[in-house]
Amino acid sequence: MEDVFVPIAVVGMLFIGMPWLIFHYVTKWKQAPKITDEDEKLLDELHLLARRMEERLQTVERIVAADNPDFRPQRSAQEPDDYSFDRRN
Repeated sequence: MEDVFVPIAVVGMLFIGMPWLIFHYVTKWKQAPKITDEDEKLLDELHLLARRMEERLQTVERIVAADNPDFRPQRSAQEPDDYSFDRRN
């Protein structure tokens, strides 16, 4: 009896259990929230605002450095930014 039960269990797991598990997680994956066009526009706008703020900060640092020779900005204006994901170059 044991010789028959093991192959039936393996076949059942292979042809019933595995497809059920795969379809279960595919369904969960498709139901997961996705970024909408509105969210993407908001992220682009926030990125643009952050870039403008960075430019303003560099301008202020240049003005202060011109007025005060002892001023040392936290980072130099010549350092490359780390916006490797930037699509607007």
